[in-house]
Amino acid sequence: MPLRSSAARLAALLLGVLGATPGMAAEFTDSAGRIVIVPDHINRIMAADQAAAVLVYVLAPDKLVGWVQRPAGPLPKPHGALPTYGWLTGPNPTATQATVARFKPDVIIDAGPVTPDRAAFADQTTQATGTPYILLDNSFDRTPTMLRTIGRLLGVADRSDSLAMSAEHAINDLRGQLLIQPGTGRPRIYYGRGRNGLEAAVPGSEAAAAIEDSGAINVAAALGPGAPPTVTRQQLQDWNPDVIIAEQRSFYEALLRDPAWRTLAAVRAKHVYLEPSQPFGWIDDPPGVNRLIGLYWLSILLYPGNNEDDVRSLAQDLYSSFYGITLSDKEIDAIAKTAGIPESDTPHLADLPLGGNGNMPTTTEPGRSGMTPAMPGMPTTTPSYLMPK
Repeated sequence: MPLRSSAARLAALLLGVLGATPGMAAEFTDSAGRIVIVPDHINRIMAADQAAAVLVYVLAPDKLVGWVQRPAGPLPKPHGALPTYGWLTGPNPTATQATVARFKPDVIIDAGPVTPDRAAFADQTTQATGTPYILLDNSFDRTPTMLRTIGRLLGVADRSDSLAMSAEHAINDLRGQLLIQPGTGRPRIYYGRGRNGLEAAVPGSEAAAAIEDSGAINVAAALGPGAPPTVTRQQLQDWNPDVIIAEQRSFYEALLRDPAWRTLAAVRAKHVYLEPSQPFGWIDDPPGVNRLIGLYWLSILLYPGNNEDDVRSLAQDLYSSFYGITLSDKEIDAIAKTAGIPESDTPHLADLPLGGNGNMPTTTEPGRSGMTPAMPGMPTTTPSYLMPK
């Protein structure tokens, strides 16, 4: 049965249930073209995956019922202490229909690739639980649109418009850097995932999206789309990348200390970096709006001579605007130490007076003055953790 036909039948069924209470239902067309009937006022949202959880968190944290998995670092109270319930989607889901019934969400949001299988799962979940299920295209190019669309659905249009402007600036700024790079001058990069770093970011995967958008050459392209991600030490040595980014500290430290890796060009040139990961990763973990910060970081790592962005200040700006976190000098220095971020001549955002309502600093685009509406229910906090893994 065509997706739109199936979705329309489910929409009509759910509308019949919700229509018993006048003014309590509205139509929403998701990224799969499914017509989803949702409540006029959405107060409780369950994320099907962690990327969706981060999306809801940066827009309307008070509406999030819990986390798919515990964030890697502290977040402002009470949101960091929300319960975890597992993955509703993916190859190894750990949440069930009973989980949905226990948390009683008004709507489920899923952010990821839009496929027929994923759309069918959304229909099945709605049919089984009676909960509207929204499927969103989570690709980089769609990030600003996704922020604006969900922001309006959740009643936080001003905030979502401002964050969408930040997203547009991040994406367009990086593309401007790429346009002046000759194809032969782009670095060959390996992004090593897992404790031993031998899980590659296969081309076309969500883990590889940031690398591909940066314009770098992903050495794992030799594996081909859809190939198993596990590689051997010999494969990595044969690829001999110019830059290596480690997802986890164990691989980062092995690259620096294990004599077996010293033949690699990236190790000899000291072009080995640790991906910042707290509270969410800059390249992956999850593949959500948190990746926007990583675009600036990658442009500095890969094209330092053509980029004047102050990544330290940008990171502070984006952490404040998106997460409600004020990074101290100590915390930004800890990130920079292993991430290869250069010194800054710009005053850190954490050292500047707070604007607006005193809860969140004011900004529109990274590094620029303006106004970003405060995140509802999220005070600014200065956590004591150090950012890298």
